Amino acid sequence: MKFAFSSNAFLRYNLLDTIRIIASVGYQGIEIMADVPHAYPPHLSAGDIRDIRKALDDNCLEISNINAFMHHADGDTYHPSWIEKDPVLRAKRVDYTLACIDLAERLGAPAISTEPGGPLDGLPREEGLRFFKEGLDSVEGRARERGIRILIEPEPGLLIENSTQFKEFFRELDPEVFGINFDIGHFFCVSEDPAELMRDMKGFIHHFHLEDIAASREHHHLMLGKGAIDIPGILETANKIGYEGFVTVELYTYESRAAEAAQEAFQYLEKWRKSTKTPV
Repeated sequence: MKFAFSSNAFLRYNLLDTIRIIASVGYQGIEIMADVPHAYPPHLSAGDIRDIRKALDDNCLEISNINAFMHHADGDTYHPSWIEKDPVLRAKRVDYTLACIDLAERLGAPAISTEPGGPLDGLPREEGLRFFKEGLDSVEGRARERGIRILIEPEPGLLIENSTQFKEFFRELDPEVFGINFDIGHFFCVSEDPAELMRDMKGFIHHFHLEDIAASREHHHLMLGKGAIDIPGILETANKIGYEGFVTVELYTYESRAAEAAQEAFQYLEKWRKSTKTPV
């Protein structure tokens, strides 16, 4: 497996500086946030795309994933979602996702991650599932054409928050186009065993988010080793299931000291790697 760090912790930096910092720490990859202030597709010119690609090449950094979950440029963390009651807002999420698919192709990224429907906000669950499926149907063709995988990221409190809900919904999707962005902490928050799920869902997993979570299971991302998740056990399970893709550390809660958080997390991962003699 390879390690990356998510740019969503670096909201006080531009993307080019973020790329340089993450590479200088030692990571092999970066997850790029497709939102302000980093890579919101409508704000990017052809020159911007060239500059990002050059920065990645100059710093020998791969893209682990395009994070197309948040939409602060035209809403907030969850809105406009796939399951808004207003069809105009649902269309905005579709258009944004199409633009993120195109961005992923232009930058050479393998996948984009997206929210699992969104918050129900009083919407009946069955209607939310229908809206979500309709939205994904609208972007499936573009993703297939561009060779970009769309990864759904279950999250506590949203339409799809646990493994049972994900697997039930995933039956309706093409596994050649869709998959899961497996966020370790999110499954821990809903009282599931991430290691057990990794073994059960390995065929769906194409990217990981890694963070720690307190024993209270409150959804608040903590530095690796500062919570109750058995991080070494999780990483060893990833090895055992033969996962060879990226594990991206996601610590957006450390915005005030993003560079230091990236360094601290990398040191934790390096210590684990050396203790297990695992190549990274």
